[in-house]
Amino acid sequence: QVQLVESGGGSVQDGGSLRVHCSASGVTYNVVCMGWFRQAPGKEREGVASLFRLGDRVNYTDSVKGRFTIFQDNAKNTVYLKMSSLKPEDTAMYYCAAGLQRPLYDRPCSLSPNEYGYWGQGTQVTVSS
Repeated sequence: QVQLVESGGGSVQDGGSLRVHCSASGVTYNVVCMGWFRQAPGKEREGVASLFRLGDRVNYTDSVKGRFTIFQDNAKNTVYLKMSSLKPEDTAMYYCAAGLQRPLYDRPCSLSPNEYGYWGQGTQVTVSS
């Protein structure tokens, strides 16, 4: 069974950096997409970044492009989201997710929460001004 555990959240100042971690266990060959999502109070959950585990294909929502980087450590079954130049509007609960989708070879993994079936409990990221 798939289990996802996030860590690394915390509080940083405006413009600071933070790296959140997702430790995944029980993943199989069917799990080829991993993603980071966030949800702020009163707002819908949004996709932040996705990673195609079998290659270098990544995808980011426009608001984080150039600031966030998603990457994986295959040996440790860990997916990271490195965040820099953080802004107060980045404040949210950040969730790691895994999906069973198999995107076409020339397309990235989805940023839609509906395409992911496994979720962690989340880690809070707070950016103060």
